[in-house]
Amino acid sequence: MNRRDSVPALLLRRLAGAVPLLLGVTLIGFFLTQNLAPNPVWELAGRSPTAAELAALEAQLGRGGLDGYLDFLGGLLVLDPGASLITGESIRSILARTVPVTLALMLPGLVIGTALAIGLGLLAARHHGRWLDHGLAGVSAVSMSVSLVVVVMLSQMVFSVWLGWFPARGWSTTSVADWLLHVSVPTLIIVLVNLGFNVRFFRALWLEALHQPTVRAGRAFGLSEGAIFWRRLLPWAAGPIMTRLVFSVPMLILGGSLVIETHFGIPGIGRVFYNAVLSGDQPVILAFVALAGSLVVVAQTLVDLMIRRIDPRTRDA
Repeated sequence: MNRRDSVPALLLRRLAGAVPLLLGVTLIGFFLTQNLAPNPVWELAGRSPTAAELAALEAQLGRGGLDGYLDFLGGLLVLDPGASLITGESIRSILARTVPVTLALMLPGLVIGTALAIGLGLLAARHHGRWLDHGLAGVSAVSMSVSLVVVVMLSQMVFSVWLGWFPARGWSTTSVADWLLHVSVPTLIIVLVNLGFNVRFFRALWLEALHQPTVRAGRAFGLSEGAIFWRRLLPWAAGPIMTRLVFSVPMLILGGSLVIETHFGIPGIGRVFYNAVLSGDQPVILAFVALAGSLVVVAQTLVDLMIRRIDPRTRDA
């Protein structure tokens, strides 16, 4: 990055790069939904529709080719991607209703899981080659090999059916206690499923950090382990940690929420997208695709800005 490359210039570059990305993902999404997704006409027509009724619904929904795609892009430009074909609710209203639910559901697992993986990764790196390191490597391998769907079903069976500690389905945030009751099992699932990948990543990161010259120099000068961690290890690893965390947010919210919300009956954006795919609700599907692409661009921009802030060397690189 050039030293004259200011923050506004970086933002302009990211915005310029976002245009072809969003055009590409929305165009592919539009093509796939038109040719492979279920026709929403059958969802709306009811039982035994006549040919005239089907034709009228087709005309009303306007499942046109290029014209339909251009209409969708025009809506995106004014931040109004239209309304659901099935329910008639505006997509802006759907997002305003579901995104907070998904954030409240997924972020606790992301924060707790990342913090736990950072600690376990550092522990494994400090005991490199010993029984503790091998034990954590085994736990990581098990975590990476188990399917998310299997973990969800087992967690529901154990904590909701057998033990009866938590509800098997539903969502409530009327109080902090209600929210904790409904978010506990999904949080445990998120932590367990992502723990293996995260521990392996942070173990490799800490191993590299522990062999940095600044760390060895700190030990040679007699610094305590706490001082070495806060003054030498953490500043060196802050960039990769923030990169991992920021890029995990869109992947977890848009990917993990689909499975978890569907199984637990939680009214978040993942469940809305799942229902839209089943019914062929093209505007909702395309809005989800555009949101996914936008979140990736935002994550890339935030990572660049944070690394510039954390590591001054990147400003002159």
